[in-house]
Amino acid sequence: MPEERHLPAEHRNLARLFLCGDVMCGRGIDQVLAQPCSPEICEHYLRSAEEYVLLAEQANGPVPRRNGPAYIWGAALGQLERMRPDARIINLETAVTRSNERVNKGINYRMSPENAECLVAAGIDCCVLANNHVLDWGRAGLLETLTTLQKLNVKATGAGRNDREARAPAVLNLGEARVSVFSFGSTSSGIPLEWAATSDAPGVNLLPDLSEANAWEVADQVMALRRPDDLVVVSIHWGSNWGYHIPHEQRILARALIDKAGVSIVHGHSSHHPRAIEIYRDRLILYGCGDFLNDYEGISGYERYRDDLVLMYFADLDPTSGSLHALKLVPLQIKNFRLSIPAWRDVEWIQQTLDARCQQFGTRIILDSERQLVVIGPRATT
Repeated sequence: MPEERHLPAEHRNLARLFLCGDVMCGRGIDQVLAQPCSPEICEHYLRSAEEYVLLAEQANGPVPRRNGPAYIWGAALGQLERMRPDARIINLETAVTRSNERVNKGINYRMSPENAECLVAAGIDCCVLANNHVLDWGRAGLLETLTTLQKLNVKATGAGRNDREARAPAVLNLGEARVSVFSFGSTSSGIPLEWAATSDAPGVNLLPDLSEANAWEVADQVMALRRPDDLVVVSIHWGSNWGYHIPHEQRILARALIDKAGVSIVHGHSSHHPRAIEIYRDRLILYGCGDFLNDYEGISGYERYRDDLVLMYFADLDPTSGSLHALKLVPLQIKNFRLSIPAWRDVEWIQQTLDARCQQFGTRIILDSERQLVVIGPRATT
Protein backbone atom coordinates (compact mmCIF):
# COMPACT_ATOMS: atom_id res chain seq x y z
CA MET A 1 0.00 0.00 0.00
CA PRO A 2 1.39 3.49 -0.82
CA GLU A 3 2.69 5.59 2.01
CA GLU A 4 0.19 8.16 3.32
CA ARG A 5 2.09 11.19 2.07
CA HIS A 6 1.78 10.01 -1.56
CA LEU A 7 -2.00 9.58 -1.39
CA PRO A 8 -4.40 12.25 -2.65
CA ALA A 9 -6.01 14.60 -0.14
CA GLU A 10 -9.27 12.65 0.12
CA HIS A 11 -7.32 9.68 1.55
CA ARG A 12 -4.92 11.75 3.65
CA ASN A 13 -7.58 14.00 5.21
CA LEU A 14 -5.06 16.78 4.65
CA ALA A 15 -4.59 19.55 2.12
CA ARG A 16 -1.20 19.38 0.43
CA LEU A 17 0.11 22.58 -1.13
CA PHE A 18 3.13 22.91 -3.39
CA LEU A 19 4.93 26.23 -3.14
CA CYS A 20 8.20 27.51 -4.52
CA GLY A 21 10.08 30.76 -4.84
CA ASP A 22 10.78 32.95 -7.85
CA VAL A 23 9.97 31.51 -11.27
CA MET A 24 11.96 33.83 -13.53
CA CYS A 25 11.21 32.32 -16.93
CA GLY A 26 11.75 35.49 -18.93
CA ARG A 27 14.89 36.77 -20.66
CA GLY A 28 17.32 33.85 -21.26
CA ILE A 29 14.83 31.11 -20.42
CA ASP A 30 12.26 32.64 -22.77
CA GLN A 31 14.85 32.44 -25.56
CA VAL A 32 15.20 28.64 -25.34
CA LEU A 33 11.45 27.97 -25.49
CA ALA A 34 9.50 27.57 -28.71
CA GLN A 35 8.22 31.10 -29.37
CA PRO A 36 10.43 33.68 -27.64
CA CYS A 37 10.13 37.44 -27.55
CA SER A 38 12.69 39.60 -29.31
CA PRO A 39 16.00 39.06 -27.48
CA GLU A 40 16.76 42.78 -27.30
CA ILE A 41 17.45 44.02 -23.77
CA CYS A 42 19.01 47.20 -22.43
CA GLU A 43 21.22 46.28 -19.49
CA HIS A 44 24.48 47.81 -18.37
CA TYR A 45 26.62 44.94 -19.68
CA LEU A 46 24.41 42.97 -22.08
CA ARG A 47 22.20 43.90 -25.03
CA SER A 48 20.67 40.53 -25.93
CA ALA A 49 18.91 37.88 -23.84
CA GLU A 50 20.74 35.33 -26.01
CA GLU A 51 23.91 36.30 -24.16
CA TYR A 52 22.47 34.73 -20.99
CA VAL A 53 22.06 31.49 -22.92
CA LEU A 54 25.70 31.70 -24.01
CA LEU A 55 26.84 32.25 -20.41
CA ALA A 56 24.92 29.15 -19.34
CA GLU A 57 26.48 27.12 -22.15
CA GLN A 58 29.97 28.25 -21.17
CA ALA A 59 29.28 26.99 -17.64
CA ASN A 60 27.39 23.74 -18.27
CA GLY A 61 27.44 22.86 -21.96
CA PRO A 62 24.89 23.16 -24.78
CA VAL A 63 21.35 24.32 -24.06
CA PRO A 64 18.80 23.05 -26.61
CA ARG A 65 16.62 25.64 -28.36
CA ARG A 66 12.94 25.82 -29.33
CA ASN A 67 11.94 23.55 -26.46
CA GLY A 68 8.41 22.55 -25.63
CA PRO A 69 6.64 24.02 -22.59
CA ALA A 70 7.57 21.17 -20.23
CA TYR A 71 11.33 21.48 -20.83
CA ILE A 72 12.22 23.93 -18.06
CA TRP A 73 10.51 21.90 -15.31
CA GLY A 74 12.58 18.76 -15.92
CA ALA A 75 12.73 16.59 -12.79
CA ALA A 76 10.17 18.75 -10.98
CA LEU A 77 7.38 17.19 -13.03
CA GLY A 78 8.15 13.73 -11.68
CA GLN A 79 8.24 15.06 -8.12
CA LEU A 80 4.88 16.77 -8.58
CA GLU A 81 3.39 13.53 -9.90
CA ARG A 82 4.85 11.60 -6.98
CA MET A 83 3.79 14.04 -4.25
CA ARG A 84 0.40 14.84 -5.80
CA PRO A 85 -0.26 18.26 -4.25
CA ASP A 86 -3.82 19.57 -4.21
CA ALA A 87 -2.72 23.03 -5.35
CA ARG A 88 0.41 24.49 -6.96
CA ILE A 89 1.41 28.07 -6.14
CA ILE A 90 4.38 29.99 -7.57
CA ASN A 91 5.79 33.51 -7.60
CA LEU A 92 5.82 34.34 -11.31
CA GLU A 93 8.56 36.94 -11.53
CA THR A 94 8.34 38.09 -15.12
CA ALA A 95 5.97 39.97 -17.35
CA VAL A 96 4.14 37.80 -19.90
CA THR A 97 4.02 40.14 -22.85
CA ARG A 98 5.36 41.20 -26.22
CA SER A 99 5.06 44.84 -25.20
CA ASN A 100 8.04 47.02 -26.03
CA GLU A 101 7.23 49.64 -23.37
CA ARG A 102 10.36 48.89 -21.39
CA VAL A 103 10.59 50.56 -17.97
CA ASN A 104 13.97 52.20 -17.40
CA LYS A 105 15.11 50.15 -14.39
CA GLY A 106 18.22 48.29 -15.53
CA ILE A 107 16.85 44.74 -15.72
CA ASN A 108 13.64 43.82 -17.54
CA TYR A 109 12.13 40.34 -17.65
CA ARG A 110 9.53 39.21 -20.16
CA MET A 111 8.27 35.91 -21.51
CA SER A 112 6.10 35.62 -24.59
CA PRO A 113 2.40 34.82 -24.07
CA GLU A 114 2.90 31.73 -26.24
CA ASN A 115 5.68 30.43 -23.97
CA ALA A 116 3.43 30.89 -20.93
CA GLU A 117 2.06 27.45 -21.84
CA CYS A 118 4.90 26.28 -19.60
CA LEU A 119 2.65 27.14 -16.64
CA VAL A 120 0.00 24.74 -17.92
CA ALA A 121 2.64 22.04 -18.49
CA ALA A 122 3.46 22.14 -14.76
CA GLY A 123 -0.19 22.29 -13.69
CA ILE A 124 0.25 25.64 -11.95
CA ASP A 125 -2.95 26.74 -10.23
CA CYS A 126 -1.97 30.18 -8.96
CA CYS A 127 0.65 32.81 -9.78
CA VAL A 128 1.38 35.50 -7.23
CA LEU A 129 2.39 38.68 -9.03
CA ALA A 130 3.24 41.37 -6.46
CA ASN A 131 6.95 41.52 -7.27
CA ASN A 132 9.57 43.80 -8.79
CA HIS A 133 9.47 42.44 -12.35
CA VAL A 134 5.80 42.08 -13.28
CA LEU A 135 5.68 45.70 -14.55
CA ASP A 136 9.08 45.62 -16.24
CA TRP A 137 7.34 46.28 -19.57
CA GLY A 138 4.90 48.87 -18.35
CA ARG A 139 1.24 48.77 -17.53
CA ALA A 140 0.46 47.46 -21.01
CA GLY A 141 2.75 44.52 -20.23
CA LEU A 142 0.97 43.91 -16.93
CA LEU A 143 -2.44 43.93 -18.60
CA GLU A 144 -1.24 41.41 -21.18
CA THR A 145 0.14 39.27 -18.35
CA LEU A 146 -3.24 39.24 -16.61
CA THR A 147 -5.11 38.49 -19.84
CA THR A 148 -2.74 35.65 -20.74
CA LEU A 149 -3.05 33.98 -17.34
CA GLN A 150 -6.83 34.26 -17.53
CA LYS A 151 -6.83 32.59 -20.97
CA LEU A 152 -4.68 29.78 -19.58
CA ASN A 153 -7.07 29.33 -16.63
CA VAL A 154 -4.26 30.10 -14.18
CA LYS A 155 -5.39 32.23 -11.26
CA ALA A 156 -3.47 35.36 -10.32
CA THR A 157 -3.30 37.60 -7.28
CA GLY A 158 -1.21 40.57 -6.16
CA ALA A 159 -1.60 42.64 -9.32
CA GLY A 160 -4.64 43.89 -11.14
CA ARG A 161 -6.34 46.45 -13.33
CA ASN A 162 -7.01 48.50 -10.19
CA ASP A 163 -6.33 48.30 -6.46
CA ARG A 164 -9.45 46.25 -5.76
CA GLU A 165 -8.32 43.56 -8.20
CA ALA A 166 -4.74 43.65 -6.93
CA ARG A 167 -5.86 43.05 -3.34
CA ALA A 168 -8.35 40.29 -4.12
CA PRO A 169 -7.22 36.78 -3.21
CA ALA A 170 -7.03 33.92 -5.67
CA VAL A 171 -9.49 31.30 -4.47
CA LEU A 172 -8.59 27.64 -5.02
CA ASN A 173 -11.29 25.06 -4.39
CA LEU A 174 -9.93 21.73 -3.16
CA GLY A 175 -13.11 19.72 -2.84
CA GLU A 176 -14.25 20.25 0.72
CA ALA A 177 -11.45 22.71 1.50
CA ARG A 178 -10.88 26.19 0.07
CA VAL A 179 -7.59 28.08 -0.12
CA SER A 180 -7.42 31.87 -0.37
CA VAL A 181 -4.06 33.11 -1.66
CA PHE A 182 -3.12 36.76 -1.05
CA SER A 183 -0.09 38.48 -2.57
CA PHE A 184 1.76 41.56 -1.32
CA GLY A 185 4.93 43.23 -2.58
CA SER A 186 7.23 45.25 -0.34
CA THR A 187 9.33 48.18 -1.48
CA SER A 188 12.19 46.45 0.40
CA SER A 189 12.41 44.03 -2.56
CA GLY A 190 12.94 46.84 -5.05
CA ILE A 191 9.35 47.49 -6.14
CA PRO A 192 8.98 51.17 -7.08
CA LEU A 193 6.32 53.11 -5.18
CA GLU A 194 4.74 54.19 -8.46
CA TRP A 195 3.91 50.56 -9.28
CA ALA A 196 1.14 50.53 -6.68
CA ALA A 197 -2.30 49.83 -8.09
CA THR A 198 -4.82 52.64 -7.58
CA SER A 199 -8.55 53.00 -8.02
CA ASP A 200 -8.07 53.89 -11.67
CA ALA A 201 -4.64 52.47 -12.63
CA PRO A 202 -3.18 48.95 -12.94
CA GLY A 203 -0.42 47.90 -10.59
CA VAL A 204 0.59 45.70 -7.68
CA ASN A 205 -0.68 45.26 -4.15
CA LEU A 206 2.12 47.30 -2.59
CA LEU A 207 3.43 47.41 0.96
CA PRO A 208 5.14 50.81 1.32
CA ASP A 209 7.09 49.58 4.35
CA LEU A 210 7.23 46.75 6.89
CA SER A 211 6.34 48.84 9.92
CA GLU A 212 4.30 47.33 12.74
CA ALA A 213 1.39 49.61 11.84
CA ASN A 214 1.45 48.27 8.29
CA ALA A 215 1.60 44.71 9.61
CA TRP A 216 -1.74 45.16 11.33
CA GLU A 217 -3.20 46.86 8.24
CA VAL A 218 -2.18 43.86 6.13
CA ALA A 219 -3.79 41.52 8.65
CA ASP A 220 -6.97 43.62 8.50
CA GLN A 221 -6.98 43.41 4.69
CA VAL A 222 -6.72 39.63 4.84
CA MET A 223 -9.41 39.35 7.49
CA ALA A 224 -11.80 41.47 5.43
CA LEU A 225 -11.47 39.28 2.32
CA ARG A 226 -11.14 35.73 3.65
CA ARG A 227 -13.88 33.35 4.73
CA PRO A 228 -13.70 31.99 8.29
CA ASP A 229 -13.21 28.41 7.08
CA ASP A 230 -10.57 29.22 4.44
CA LEU A 231 -7.03 27.97 4.49
CA VAL A 232 -5.06 31.16 3.91
CA VAL A 233 -1.70 31.64 2.22
CA VAL A 234 -0.16 35.12 2.29
CA SER A 235 2.63 35.45 -0.24
CA ILE A 236 5.05 38.36 0.25
CA HIS A 237 7.87 39.56 -1.97
CA TRP A 238 10.20 41.20 0.53
CA GLY A 239 13.79 41.92 1.41
CA SER A 240 17.19 41.54 -0.19
CA ASN A 241 18.44 39.01 -2.73
CA TRP A 242 21.45 37.63 -0.85
CA GLY A 243 22.37 36.65 2.70
CA TYR A 244 20.66 34.83 5.55
CA HIS A 245 19.67 37.65 7.90
CA ILE A 246 15.95 37.76 8.78
CA PRO A 247 14.93 41.37 9.54
CA HIS A 248 12.93 41.93 12.70
CA GLU A 249 10.19 43.64 10.66
CA GLN A 250 9.59 40.45 8.66
CA ARG A 251 9.12 38.45 11.84
CA ILE A 252 6.66 41.02 13.21
CA LEU A 253 4.60 40.99 10.00
CA ALA A 254 4.58 37.21 9.64
CA ARG A 255 3.51 36.65 13.23
CA ALA A 256 0.85 39.37 13.03
CA LEU A 257 -0.68 37.60 10.05
CA ILE A 258 -0.89 34.39 12.05
CA ASP A 259 -2.01 35.97 15.33
CA LYS A 260 -4.65 38.29 13.92
CA ALA A 261 -5.68 36.88 10.54
CA GLY A 262 -5.30 33.14 11.19
CA VAL A 263 -2.98 32.66 8.22
CA SER A 264 -1.73 29.09 7.68
CA ILE A 265 1.32 29.87 5.51
CA VAL A 266 3.41 33.01 5.11
CA HIS A 267 5.11 32.44 1.75
CA GLY A 268 8.11 34.76 1.61
CA HIS A 269 10.35 35.24 -1.42
CA SER A 270 12.83 37.61 -3.11
CA SER A 271 16.09 36.06 -1.90
CA HIS A 272 17.88 34.15 -4.66
CA HIS A 273 18.56 31.24 -2.28
CA PRO A 274 16.52 29.62 0.52
CA ARG A 275 16.35 31.29 3.91
CA ALA A 276 15.20 30.12 7.33
CA ILE A 277 11.89 28.45 8.11
CA GLU A 278 9.89 29.07 11.29
CA ILE A 279 6.95 27.10 12.65
CA TYR A 280 4.99 29.50 14.83
CA ARG A 281 1.85 28.40 16.66
CA ASP A 282 1.65 25.40 14.31
CA ARG A 283 1.68 27.71 11.29
CA LEU A 284 4.38 27.92 8.64
CA ILE A 285 6.61 30.92 7.93
CA LEU A 286 8.89 30.64 4.89
CA TYR A 287 11.12 33.70 5.13
CA GLY A 288 12.70 33.16 1.72
CA CYS A 289 11.96 30.31 -0.67
CA GLY A 290 14.81 31.21 -3.02
CA ASP A 291 14.67 31.16 -6.80
CA PHE A 292 13.09 28.15 -8.48
CA LEU A 293 13.99 28.92 -12.09
CA ASN A 294 16.38 31.60 -13.33
CA ASP A 295 18.89 32.32 -16.10
CA TYR A 296 21.87 32.96 -13.81
CA GLU A 297 24.04 30.00 -14.89
CA GLY A 298 27.55 31.20 -15.58
CA ILE A 299 27.16 34.46 -13.64
CA SER A 300 29.83 34.72 -10.94
CA GLY A 301 30.08 36.57 -7.65
CA TYR A 302 27.66 34.77 -5.33
CA GLU A 303 28.76 31.15 -5.65
CA ARG A 304 28.87 30.67 -1.88
CA TYR A 305 25.06 30.85 -1.76
CA ARG A 306 24.60 28.07 -4.35
CA ASP A 307 21.61 29.68 -6.04
CA ASP A 308 21.66 26.80 -8.54
CA LEU A 309 20.22 24.59 -5.77
CA VAL A 310 16.48 25.11 -5.37
CA LEU A 311 13.66 23.68 -3.27
CA MET A 312 10.15 22.39 -3.82
CA TYR A 313 8.04 22.98 -0.68
CA PHE A 314 5.24 20.50 0.08
CA ALA A 315 3.13 21.57 3.06
CA ASP A 316 0.40 19.33 4.49
CA LEU A 317 -2.29 21.31 6.31
CA ASP A 318 -5.19 20.26 8.49
CA PRO A 319 -8.13 21.58 6.44
CA THR A 320 -10.20 22.21 9.57
CA SER A 321 -7.73 24.02 11.82
CA GLY A 322 -5.28 25.29 9.20
CA SER A 323 -2.34 24.01 11.24
CA LEU A 324 0.77 22.48 9.71
CA HIS A 325 0.88 18.69 9.81
CA ALA A 326 4.10 18.14 7.86
CA LEU A 327 6.56 19.93 5.60
CA LYS A 328 8.90 18.24 3.15
CA LEU A 329 11.38 19.92 0.83
CA VAL A 330 12.67 18.37 -2.39
CA PRO A 331 16.05 19.72 -3.59
CA LEU A 332 16.66 20.20 -7.31
CA GLN A 333 19.37 21.89 -9.37
CA ILE A 334 19.14 24.36 -12.25
CA LYS A 335 21.29 23.17 -15.14
CA ASN A 336 20.89 24.06 -18.84
CA PHE A 337 17.88 26.20 -17.85
CA ARG A 338 16.14 23.06 -16.59
CA LEU A 339 15.51 21.48 -13.19
CA SER A 340 17.51 18.30 -12.55
CA ILE A 341 18.31 15.89 -9.73
CA PRO A 342 21.33 17.19 -7.74
CA ALA A 343 24.27 15.12 -6.59
CA TRP A 344 24.06 13.67 -3.10
CA ARG A 345 26.80 16.00 -1.83
CA ASP A 346 24.70 18.98 -2.97
CA VAL A 347 21.63 17.65 -1.18
CA GLU A 348 23.73 17.33 1.98
CA TRP A 349 25.07 20.86 1.52
CA ILE A 350 21.64 22.46 1.32
CA GLN A 351 20.38 20.37 4.26
CA GLN A 352 23.29 21.40 6.47
CA THR A 353 23.15 25.04 5.39
CA LEU A 354 19.41 25.40 5.91
CA ASP A 355 19.47 23.47 9.18
CA ALA A 356 22.09 25.85 10.59
CA ARG A 357 19.95 28.87 9.65
CA CYS A 358 16.70 27.42 10.97
CA GLN A 359 17.95 26.59 14.45
CA GLN A 360 17.44 30.21 15.60
CA PHE A 361 13.70 29.45 15.36
CA GLY A 362 13.89 26.02 16.99
CA THR A 363 13.40 24.37 13.59
CA ARG A 364 15.54 21.48 12.36
CA ILE A 365 16.07 20.10 8.85
CA ILE A 366 16.91 16.42 8.48
CA LEU A 367 17.43 14.14 5.47
CA ASP A 368 15.22 11.13 4.87
CA SER A 369 15.91 8.03 2.78
CA GLU A 370 14.19 9.53 -0.29
CA ARG A 371 16.58 12.53 -0.60
CA GLN A 372 13.93 14.81 0.86
CA LEU A 373 14.44 17.35 3.62
CA VAL A 374 12.05 16.86 6.52
CA VAL A 375 11.28 19.95 8.58
CA ILE A 376 10.94 19.43 12.32
CA GLY A 377 9.58 22.20 14.50
CA PRO A 378 7.58 22.81 17.68
CA ARG A 379 4.45 20.63 17.58
CA ALA A 380 4.96 19.79 13.91
CA THR A 381 4.73 16.10 13.07
CA THR A 382 6.08 14.08 10.19
